[in-house]
Amino acid sequence: MRFKSRYLLCELVLEDPRLRQNISQGLILHNVKEAVARTHGDFGAAACAISLSVKYLNAYTGTVLLRCRKDFYQLLWSSLPFITSLDNRGQRCPCFINTLHVGGTIRTCQKFLIQYNKKQLLRLLQNCTNHEERKAIQQSIASCSLHTVEEAEFSVGEEEEME
Repeated sequence: MRFKSRYLLCELVLEDPRLRQNISQGLILHNVKEAVARTHGDFGAAACAISLSVKYLNAYTGTVLLRCRKDFYQLLWSSLPFITSLDNRGQRCPCFINTLHVGGTIRTCQKFLIQYNKKQLLRLLQNCTNHEERKAIQQSIASCSLHTVEEAEFSVGEEEEME
């Protein structure tokens, strides 16, 4: 029997964006486990600790992908609003975690994130003040595609087979 998982695609919003560079997967995992233990007690901490992991962290964009078992993902989901700061080596970074999407696979979260980023770029495009910014954002929107990712993975596989 295999264990089914749920993936929570979240956005880490810090008061000072420069502090994102100091964020690590271990730091996020530690703070999330503490939040689950505070909100749901020993049962919640034990239930989520079984398979809780940070599958992806992008420090530049603040994107975090958390994985936990399907049976207990609501415990994790309900604990995220209670994270108000990250404790990093004695330094407190005020923040909050915004849940963007809950999916059954990493791929569905990836598709959602691409669409979400396109919408964010379109919002930026409406607020552009000069032509250079507009052109750069339009190129970014044109490059947002899952097909380019698949083609890159496929071409690497073909090169390995040819050798």
